[in-house]
Amino acid sequence: CILAGDVAKAVKMCSAANAPLARIVQSGLVKVNRPDEEVQAAMDEAALKEMPKINKRTGYLALFANLAMLCGLFGTIVGLIKAFGAVGGESIDPSQKARILAEGISEAMNCTAFGLISAIVALMGFAFLNGKTQGMEDDINEASVSVLNLVVANRQKVNLQGVEGAAE
Repeated sequence: CILAGDVAKAVKMCSAANAPLARIVQSGLVKVNRPDEEVQAAMDEAALKEMPKINKRTGYLALFANLAMLCGLFGTIVGLIKAFGAVGGESIDPSQKARILAEGISEAMNCTAFGLISAIVALMGFAFLNGKTQGMEDDINEASVSVLNLVVANRQKVNLQGVEGAAE
């Protein structure tokens, strides 16, 4: 649409798409009759509004991974306290010490394993989502530069009729 000079149609297409990139491009297109710096500033402003929405909950997976490791570590400590309490406890029947020691060590190892497994899965999810959001951020930056370049290169063809009305 931009190459053909129909900016109003491009703005309407962006309005129809419910996507961050479309909203960013639209914010630049509605300023197409302004200087290049204003077009870029409009897209930058829109990107600054959209990026926090994209990154909003990604950090929760990293937090979950850290909490899972800490909970596993806490369980390990509790299990070891139980195990050493059995060895050093004077009130415990000597025939039961070996069983209680083994139970405490088992509890410690199970907690460690569960904490590590949970943390590994959460970190893998975080890495995946973080990569996706970084890719989206790169796409947004690339698209804003491309739109600006298209507008600048085709400014003489641009039909400004209905651009302001198409944004609504």
